Amino acid sequence: MFVNQNESTLFIHSLKRAGIAIGNEREVIERLAEAREWHYAFSTLVKQGTRIGIWFAATAKIRSNQLQRLFAKYNFPGHAEAAFEACLQK
Repeated sequence: MFVNQNESTLFIHSLKRAGIAIGNEREVIERLAEAREWHYAFSTLVKQGTRIGIWFAATAKIRSNQLQRLFAKYNFPGHAEAAFEACLQK
């Protein structure tokens, strides 16, 4: 069965490949898929998601330069990647 993945889901999978662990990943994917502006929704979940069990953490294999490329590839504003890294649980 073919599953059509939208841009936000592809971004989440790319984050995981870059070494990011995601708590409550299914909820993240569902919320981003429903959001009109998923970039803004993602930034909000990064900052405030812990209240609903969503978190993002750096694993031992995280690659910062790969994160920078991902945020650029998916057209996030310039400050978004730095804000994301600042909110990562370590």
